[in-house]
Amino acid sequence: MAEVTVRPMTAADADRVIAIYQAGLDAGDASFETRAPTWAAFEAGKLPDHRFVAVDADDHLIGWIAISPTSTRAVYAGVVEHSVYIDPAAQGRGAGRLLLDTLIASTEAAGIWTIQAGVFPENTASLALHQRAGFRIIGIRERIGRHHGRWRDVILLERRSPTIT
Repeated sequence: MAEVTVRPMTAADADRVIAIYQAGLDAGDASFETRAPTWAAFEAGKLPDHRFVAVDADDHLIGWIAISPTSTRAVYAGVVEHSVYIDPAAQGRGAGRLLLDTLIASTEAAGIWTIQAGVFPENTASLALHQRAGFRIIGIRERIGRHHGRWRDVILLERRSPTIT
């Protein structure tokens, strides 16, 4: 298995980030979205200090992670929602866990106390990854939206920092 490392995301990564995002959407169990955003829209919705990419030994970008604020209210300044996407050809190589671990360290250093995510129940690999990284299931939003003509549930997960009290 080739070595995987994580580094901050840059504008030079835009094409690969968006391509991996679209591949995840095309697979059908990543999001209600069906089209990846433009790079400008992606950048506008993600906090700049907490965007990372995973690269293999050949410096080929194989995954990314980024966060968005959950609210503009000051009381929720330490609560974010994240997205993590791995190139389908690179899944199972540990990139997702490295990205999550990097994000957790980054957000805790910034005083962010809760990271949350919504995952389709059929995305069992993502659910397992999150639980191994310390996320817990806090509920299920049943039939919350239609996706490709059918109702979908979303499992809500969160990781509360044990270091920020």
